[in-house]
Amino acid sequence: MGEEPATQDVLSLSDLELPGVQAGRRHIVSILVENKPGVLARVAGLFARRGFNIETLAVGPTDDPTTSRITLTLDGARHPIDQVTKQLHKLINVLKIRDLEPEETVARELALFKVSTDEDTRAQLLEFADIFRGRVIDVSKRSTTVELTGTDDKIEAFERMVRPLGLIEMVRTGEIAVARGRAAT
Repeated sequence: MGEEPATQDVLSLSDLELPGVQAGRRHIVSILVENKPGVLARVAGLFARRGFNIETLAVGPTDDPTTSRITLTLDGARHPIDQVTKQLHKLINVLKIRDLEPEETVARELALFKVSTDEDTRAQLLEFADIFRGRVIDVSKRSTTVELTGTDDKIEAFERMVRPLGLIEMVRTGEIAVARGRAAT
């Protein structure tokens, strides 16, 4: 038996990408929908049936009480997102869809951190909260709760800082996002 054929040149990850699949790109999808019962379930179900894992999901009213905005984040590395957005357009209650480009988007998330504290660790937690521009919203004898708003990276960095102090509980809203500049979505 002879030697197995080998690739002569070094391949990069971009050489291995499939057409229509953007490896590793995290998508922030903004969907304007009619404010009616069952719309969220149909939208989330469409992503689930296509094999997408929704990382975060936030829904809220807009300036128009008849419409809501669904903001979801998902990893587009495993599946192309184009097909699912075409199918979303076919849903009767979906008004507008936008796959927001990360560099053209302002995105924020709210998180609450309940941390075990005593007299010694409370000062350290208050210093971390100040550095990260967090707000203390509840203090008891054994714990302190901090509210933090920011990017996904900022919230994860704060979590890494307070976890050694004794993180009791953490709650995150999921990202909400809007395109930069004047264009409406």
